[in-house]
Amino acid sequence: MMRQFELVELVKSYDPKADEGALNRAYVYSMKAHGAQLRASGDPYFSHPVEVAGLLAQMKLDTASIITGLLHDTVEDTVATLDDIEKLFGPDIGRLVDGVTKLSRIELQSDHTQQAENFRKLVLAMSEDIRVLLVKLADRLHNMQTLRFIKDPEKRRRIARETMDIYAPLAERIGMHRMKDQLEDLAFAELYPDARASIIARLGFLREKGGDIVSRIIGELSQTLKAGGLAANVSGREKSPYSIWRKMERKNVSFEQLADVMAFRVLVDGIGECYHALGIIHSTYHVVPGRFKDYISTPKPNNYRSVHTGVIGPERQRIEMQIRTRDMHEVAELGVAAHWIFKQQAGSVDGRQYRWLRELLDILEQASNPEEFLEHTKLEMFQDQVFAFTPKGDLIALPRGATPVDFAYAVHSQIGDTCVGAKINGRLLPLRTELANGDQVDIVTSKAQTPSPTWERFVVTGKARARIRRFVRTQQRAQYLDLGRAIVQKAFRQQGQGFSERPLEAVLGQFHCATVEDLYVAVGEGLATGREVTNAAFPLPPEARSKVIPLARARKKGRPNGIAVPIRGLIPGMALHFAGCCHPLPGDRIVGIVTTGKGVTIHTIDCDTLESFAAEPERWLDVAWSSEEADAAHVGRINVTIANEPGNLGSLTTTIGKQGGNISNLKITNRSTDFFEIMVDIQVEDVKQLSTIIAALRATPVINSVERARG
Repeated sequence: MMRQFELVELVKSYDPKADEGALNRAYVYSMKAHGAQLRASGDPYFSHPVEVAGLLAQMKLDTASIITGLLHDTVEDTVATLDDIEKLFGPDIGRLVDGVTKLSRIELQSDHTQQAENFRKLVLAMSEDIRVLLVKLADRLHNMQTLRFIKDPEKRRRIARETMDIYAPLAERIGMHRMKDQLEDLAFAELYPDARASIIARLGFLREKGGDIVSRIIGELSQTLKAGGLAANVSGREKSPYSIWRKMERKNVSFEQLADVMAFRVLVDGIGECYHALGIIHSTYHVVPGRFKDYISTPKPNNYRSVHTGVIGPERQRIEMQIRTRDMHEVAELGVAAHWIFKQQAGSVDGRQYRWLRELLDILEQASNPEEFLEHTKLEMFQDQVFAFTPKGDLIALPRGATPVDFAYAVHSQIGDTCVGAKINGRLLPLRTELANGDQVDIVTSKAQTPSPTWERFVVTGKARARIRRFVRTQQRAQYLDLGRAIVQKAFRQQGQGFSERPLEAVLGQFHCATVEDLYVAVGEGLATGREVTNAAFPLPPEARSKVIPLARARKKGRPNGIAVPIRGLIPGMALHFAGCCHPLPGDRIVGIVTTGKGVTIHTIDCDTLESFAAEPERWLDVAWSSEEADAAHVGRINVTIANEPGNLGSLTTTIGKQGGNISNLKITNRSTDFFEIMVDIQVEDVKQLSTIIAALRATPVINSVERARG
């Protein structure tokens, strides 16, 4: 354990102006507060905050961060209060300690919701002051270093999994690669001990077999660069067991097939010398195709800058090389801590300066619950990146597999919401097109556009998915509300009651709803029926309640004037679904079937599927086409039998096109030597247009039969 004078000397070595008195007071205060408390290892508990403070000092952080490291557990685990901390050490320290304490209170819960809530609070805390994250990472690193002393194996695995899923990616996002590597390796040792032991054993075997190969390669590279007129510092190391294991998993190869388990680093003085070194190495050794990456001209979002290349280097070894300046190296190893921004700025350090953190906060605003937030942020943090450009040349970093919709949301939420198309390198391409490195993307927008629920199927960024889901949730609620209100009004009329919301207010508790609007939404969503609501508001004797209606009578039953619920302003796929079995069209007689939690599915009155709902009259809903729906495009389905001869399929599609139909799907369901049976989905305005298309097809000589699909 680091002693008091050692910690103070370490801080003073890089910050001569550090407040020595405050450091000494914090050390003594923390030691007294923790008293005789012990850790799982049997060591005094006080050793933990001292080690955390030592890790922060090694990162050369400011005095406030070191004091926070010493005090971070006092409010949570001792009799000390936040007021005590603020009185003794000031409001800045008090705020930092409070930020770390709030996270610790809900950490390491077995419930997934608690873990998600923990992460949500971490993002909020570090958005106010990034030092909260730095202290939390140092705290987690020391806890991982002593993880083996926890007796419960399930708890150890849970801590390791959380470290791998959340804290290591966060360390990478703020550029702290050294800490990221340490956290990953410690978590890897707990989660996959056998895999790690196997890789370490193989690395040991390679070392024995090759002797001191790393130092020989370093020697030759140094000589090569020197001969090219460049004085550079070359260092080399084996890749970490976890990074080797990840590459084996990602590329689905064995250890023996990996040729680049060694990485070498070249440090020079200036950016020009980076490219000079690259030229010397590429002109001396064979380059491995596809391994060159220039992160100096296009830095990573965490400000990592370096040139990467792969070569068949000295002794015919395939090696990876990183070329960077010494300043870049310091940023690469220590990330945000290397900037020493805390010295120049009074007060807190605002984490909102980091674009990725602003995006996490944006996701936080859109997500409906902590689990959804955790899901979206994992999407945001874990994927490899692709770099695309706006028409003005601004660089946008996105996860691999990103589409123009992801790009649009990355530029601005409003652009994403109103996106209708995209030009990629000057060509208009579908919104689901995957972007490649270097693509220039021009987003086409329209004020009339809103996010499409179908976008969620192909977007990959958390921000885009969160915005789309929020829009869908808002739209669904509005539609369930309109639909539910219409259903309840219809139920009132059927029971001979004048509609009023007052009786509904009296029965809200029975349906676990806070407001009448919530009750309408529940009815529209199918969680309650209109009849259940009216029976609760106006109780009837059991014999007066509706009995099962025979299916034939339900189909023949006419609609009294004004009873049918109009399908108006409802977007298919949200509160309303058109059945895929009968494909109802305007002009068909229709009926709605209420599905629990999904709203209403519209069927034609003669659909065979209705047989299965014959015993549930409460789920039947009289519905009618509105003028809005009649004007929209709908999909009708036909089954066609056609002679198997050249040109016949062209005749089929031409005939449909001439009648104004647009084929949205075509599938050959059965084929023989002489005939094809084909299922065709056609966009039409109403049943009359579909009937016209069927008549035209029947008049075509090459077509044997045409029927409207009914199941």
